[in-house]
Amino acid sequence: MSHVQLAYEGPVGIITLDRPARFNSLDVSTAQDLRRAGLQMARDEKVRAVVLRASGSAFCSGADLKYIASGGDHDDLAYLTAARDVPEGYGERFKQILEYLHSTISEIRRAPKPFIAAVDGVAAAGGFGIAMSCDLVFASPRATFEWAYGKTGLTGAESSTFLLPRLIGLRRAMELMLLNPRLGAYDAVRLGLVTRVLPQESFDAGVLGVAREVAEGPTRAYGVAKALINQAAGVDRIDFHLDQELQHLVRSANSPEFKEGLRAFFEKRPAAFTLPDSEATRA
Repeated sequence: MSHVQLAYEGPVGIITLDRPARFNSLDVSTAQDLRRAGLQMARDEKVRAVVLRASGSAFCSGADLKYIASGGDHDDLAYLTAARDVPEGYGERFKQILEYLHSTISEIRRAPKPFIAAVDGVAAAGGFGIAMSCDLVFASPRATFEWAYGKTGLTGAESSTFLLPRLIGLRRAMELMLLNPRLGAYDAVRLGLVTRVLPQESFDAGVLGVAREVAEGPTRAYGVAKALINQAAGVDRIDFHLDQELQHLVRSANSPEFKEGLRAFFEKRPAAFTLPDSEATRA
C-alpha cells in the first residue's frame, strides 16, 4: 500500500492517506489500497476503533483530476480494451476510482465499530464525503470543508448527496451545494458536520486519546447501536444511493460542463458554464 499506511496503537487502528504531493487525492491504485485498508480494519476483531487521517497539509481533495485529465493508467482500464474501446470522455476514469471508494464508504458505515475522521487541512469533494461518512469527525483549527464538485461541473458523489441533508438538513445542504462556501473548522462544528475542534499543537494525540477512550467501551454494543441509528436515519439505504451517485457523476464527467470545469481548474480561473445555443434560446 504505497499511498495508504496502516498502524496500530493497541486496540486502535490508524489508516493514513499518504500522498501529500497530490493533496492526498485518489488515483485508482490509492482508492484500491484505501478499500483494502478499510476492509481490513473493519473486520479485524482486535481493532475496536479506527482513525482515518492523512499526512501533509490536506486531508483529501477527492479524485485526482491530474490523473483523470491525463487519461489515467492504461493498466487500470485494460480490462475494457479487451472487449471494446474505452469510451470517450472522463467518466470511465472516474468510475474506476469511485467504485473502490464507494465500497470503502459503505464498509465504514456498516462496520460494527466506530470510524473517526481526523481532518487536519483541506477536505474537499471526495475528501469531504469520506470525512462525513465517519462516525465522529475531529478537525484542527486549520481544517476546511468544501463541497467543490460544482466548480468542475460534477454532480457530487462519495456519499455527499446522501449524508449532507441527514447531517445538516435540506436547506443548508442546498446552500453548500449551490453557493459552495469554504467552511472553517468552527463553522463546520456549528453546522453539525464536525464533532469537535481539537488544538493544533496536540491534534494527533488528541484524536488518538478519543479513539482509545472509545475503544475501551463496549464495542459490540456500540456496533449494534450504530446499526440501529443508521436504520433510524435511513443510512442503511446508502448502497443504493452510492450507485445512483456513481451513475450520475460518470454522466456529468462526460459532459461539456466538466470539460470546461477541468480546463478552468488547471488554468486557475472560474469556470464559464453556459448552455448550448439551442437550450439558451428555449430558456
